[in-house]
Amino acid sequence: MDEGLLTIGVFAARSRLSAKALRLYDRLGLLSPAYVDEASGYRYYRADQVERARLVAMLRQLDMPLARVAEVVEADGAEAADRLAAYWADVESRLAGQRTLAEYLRGRLSGRSSEMYRTFEVGTVEVPEQVVLTETRHTLADELPAWIGASLGRLEAAARECGGVVGPPFVVYHAEVSTESDGPAESCVPVADEAAAREWAARRGRSWETRVRVEPAARLAFTRITKAQVAHPQILAAFEAVEEWLTARRLEPAGPCREVYFADWDAAGPGDAVCDVAFPVR
Repeated sequence: MDEGLLTIGVFAARSRLSAKALRLYDRLGLLSPAYVDEASGYRYYRADQVERARLVAMLRQLDMPLARVAEVVEADGAEAADRLAAYWADVESRLAGQRTLAEYLRGRLSGRSSEMYRTFEVGTVEVPEQVVLTETRHTLADELPAWIGASLGRLEAAARECGGVVGPPFVVYHAEVSTESDGPAESCVPVADEAAAREWAARRGRSWETRVRVEPAARLAFTRITKAQVAHPQILAAFEAVEEWLTARRLEPAGPCREVYFADWDAAGPGDAVCDVAFPVR
């Protein structure tokens, strides 16, 4: 054995990791010792492993999952920095959503729902009749974001073969979507060429429950929300605010509620407006 190797106790002190953590990281292949004594099972490390160990320790202080820690420490400098930046962007997005949820729950628990709803500005807009290419699915709330992104991506790609997209995509909720109720929900993309859209749906749309329909002209009562506010269940506050606005004005919904996505989702930050929560009204 190389006399320059460090015992696990010395290495733990230098790397600011516990011996228990080092044994775990060894099992995961994240930070393996340079030498393991076959007779005693003692682990020994090289001094030049300290930098990697400290990097692991600091990444874990960011609550980074071990799988993502491994991705960062195995990457080269620029790529490692990019992976860290991507992880932290996810963290900030999640925190923004949790902050919004906490504000929503505080309002509910303190009985300040009406005051909370007044933070949403509600208005109306006239929407013309539209031909839409749609995809429908029964989905629970935790599956919904991934399905919305994937389905709208498929429909927008199809729309480009059918004269192009001629309006903001939207999602219609034909029944409640929650952790216990699975809708269904319907993704919709307005298209320019109805005949081409119907031909596309007949030829390629069966596997995704894709069809073409005419969305009638409507007056929508809506409120505009940020990317952070789109997350479930905090988005419910926006729906409830519009419903309260309708009740106060003795208006009735004329169809199912919807989310209209008018901005580039991927390019938007947590505080950027991306979506209108809306109800058709009589």
